Amino acid sequence: MSVTSKKLRESARGQECQVRVPGICRSRTDTVVLAHVAKGSGVGQKCNDIHAAFCCFECHQEIDRVTMITPKEYADQCAYEGMIRTQSIWLNQGLIKVA
Repeated sequence: MSVTSKKLRESARGQECQVRVPGICRSRTDTVVLAHVAKGSGVGQKCNDIHAAFCCFECHQEIDRVTMITPKEYADQCAYEGMIRTQSIWLNQGLIKVA
């Protein structure tokens, strides 16, 4: 079962990239989407929307390994750090809550 949230996905619009891969990120807000960081449980499946980050086009290409400019481990680290920053933004915006 996958958890999706239209509100979380739409919250990426106009945000700053939180993945911020050095040398890759162009700090453009017009291309930012909610990029899933972890993988789903099967081929072609995505993880839950909570496991995602605000990500610009260039960083998204890198963490999805389309461009492969940085080592995979480093791209993954940037993606996970971006996910943490994104979750902090959601907490501050009240889009996610901790009981």
